[in-house]
Amino acid sequence: MEKKKLTEIIEIFKESGLGKMEISESSADKTFTLKLEQKADFVAAMPPLAPIPSAPAVQEALSPAPDDIKDYNKYRDIRSPMVGIFYAAPSPDAEPFVKVGKKVKKGDTLCIIEAMKLMNDVVAEEDGEIVEICAENGALVEFGQVLFKIF
Repeated sequence: MEKKKLTEIIEIFKESGLGKMEISESSADKTFTLKLEQKADFVAAMPPLAPIPSAPAVQEALSPAPDDIKDYNKYRDIRSPMVGIFYAAPSPDAEPFVKVGKKVKKGDTLCIIEAMKLMNDVVAEEDGEIVEICAENGALVEFGQVLFKIF
């Protein structure tokens, strides 16, 4: 088997994700077996645990929070349905679709995500109020990344 051909086969094997591949060359009655060796992952040592707080410290931590602190458990996340560029407005000189504090209705456009030169509207799935805008205009967003928090 030629070295170039064997090198190409090895590259294909590496990209395939297979653990083992067997190749037979009928003209020379030769058989090659490629096997991928799995390397052991390293396990990082855990840092020492923090000391256990005393009873008064626990009670203080459990006391009700002041009214000016937002309770993020009440809010729902609006996540990106795809990877792309986040745009808060329909054009660079236009007003953004939503601002913090704006009430939205189901079906209202919240932003646009550009993916592969296609503009995709992200719409509200329910009525509510925009509490936080978590993505930056013109920034790349990942699939499932939180774009907005709605109350």
